[in-house]
Amino acid sequence: MGKYIFVTGGVCSSLGKGIAASSIGSLLELRGLTVRMIKIDPYLNVDAGTMSPFQHGEVYVTDDGAETDLDLGNYARFTHSPLSRDNSITTGQIYQETIRMEREGRFLGRTVQVIPHITDRIKHRIKSIGDSSDTDITIVEVGGTVGDIESFPFLEAERQMIHEKGHNKVLSIHLTLVPMVSGGELKTKPTQHSVKEMQGIGIQPDILLCRAPHILDDDMRKKIALFTNVEPGAVISAYDVEHTIYQIPIIFKEQRLDDIILEKLGIEAKQPDLSQWERVVQVFSSSEEKVTIGFVGKYIDLGDAYKSVDEALYHGGIANNCKVELKKIDAELLEKSDNLEAYFKNVDAIIVPGGFGQRGIEGMIRTAEWARKNNIPYLGICLGMQIMVIEYARNVLGLKEADSTEFSPSTPHPVVSLLEEQIDITMMGGTMRLGKYTAELAENSKLREIYKSNIIEERHRHRYEFSNKYREQLSAAGMKIAGICPDNNLVEAVEWEGHPWGIGVQFHPEFKSRPMEPHPLFAGFIGAALENKRNKKSMELF
Repeated sequence: MGKYIFVTGGVCSSLGKGIAASSIGSLLELRGLTVRMIKIDPYLNVDAGTMSPFQHGEVYVTDDGAETDLDLGNYARFTHSPLSRDNSITTGQIYQETIRMEREGRFLGRTVQVIPHITDRIKHRIKSIGDSSDTDITIVEVGGTVGDIESFPFLEAERQMIHEKGHNKVLSIHLTLVPMVSGGELKTKPTQHSVKEMQGIGIQPDILLCRAPHILDDDMRKKIALFTNVEPGAVISAYDVEHTIYQIPIIFKEQRLDDIILEKLGIEAKQPDLSQWERVVQVFSSSEEKVTIGFVGKYIDLGDAYKSVDEALYHGGIANNCKVELKKIDAELLEKSDNLEAYFKNVDAIIVPGGFGQRGIEGMIRTAEWARKNNIPYLGICLGMQIMVIEYARNVLGLKEADSTEFSPSTPHPVVSLLEEQIDITMMGGTMRLGKYTAELAENSKLREIYKSNIIEERHRHRYEFSNKYREQLSAAGMKIAGICPDNNLVEAVEWEGHPWGIGVQFHPEFKSRPMEPHPLFAGFIGAALENKRNKKSMELF
């Protein structure tokens, strides 16, 4: 079919273009259409791999090892669009590819320019996915904000595609802000200016998604339509949700957004069944049981830094029909505290997610020790697994200076270290173990029971590994080696033997969790938290 929807943003960033694009994709899939998702990031970085979580949020990893923007995680959670490095486009990639072609003499001596050469390359990348025979609609989210100099080549490529293919094949959806000022009044002027910016570069939005604190009334929508040359019915109220972002497909359907899109693109399709989304929202809004998860990390001041982990924990709650409350704790605070009980007294389970660098590591080690000694369910992901290994080597094996060479290069007991072939690497981008790897799960392990399989495939993003030199010692002392990668004999997972639920994994299971298909590891973790809470209540009765 080869039809396209471009989703752009105006006024300011972080309005929710990724969630909006994902929700649209979900609605179209529920109508029986095949959807593909593309994210365009206007930064000059080749990918998100070397960017700080404080600036960019989490790095989402695909099966083929691409380090991408977190919005690909939204696409994975809301849709079934296959995702790979081809679905992530950056300015850095486009210029790198174009300059390589110029060096190879592919332009036959012509002067290489933004228009047409850069825009042609952008269109080529988009069409390589969207014009495939198995794709009905491709949704292209353009990062940044209209008016940014970085976004111009991508918006120009959009304009050209609308001109080349026609409005019945390429749709423009613009997400903008309707802010509330003092006194509670909503203001449409920022939206008017944003649409004028789009019109100024030759794009007339077909549909507006208006972000506002609450639903817009008909008069407000008519006013916006009048000043932006958009049909009143195509002015959609993208208002703040009460319970969860998973309400948004339902909210969009209530305003007929999917009908409007298909009418404009000339597509007939069945009506969607939103009962699964309604079930997800029901858990968030009315479940009577709740668990509190102690979330110990080093990037907790930025909400998006652990986006996929957060969502996977909520999915675990859906699997157990309970609400999940996250108590986020800065690992650095735990290094200085003499009273860990004050932080963990009311938590039902503890998670330590991935991360890089030495800051907060000793606080994480103290967290693992607390969970192990107090029989608190514990899940360590990537760095969180390495923390389990370091803590166990120090406090059970008695190797007091045990550490990772990432944090202490001269440690006499490097229980976590680089592989030999990695030691001389100087380039940081793309040099980690990235993407999908196979793991064999040990017999009688909790992991095999959770996955209901002895072979699994999960995604990785890390540079340091469990040192096999200490495998025998740790195993003999009661740390179960629960998973091994058969390709390289590296440890993929560990468990505390004799502990109610203590699991560490070197991979990132959060990347494969969906609200309607909760990852079994997170479902098991929240189930363990729920059981721990019930046990504590039972003890209080005696």
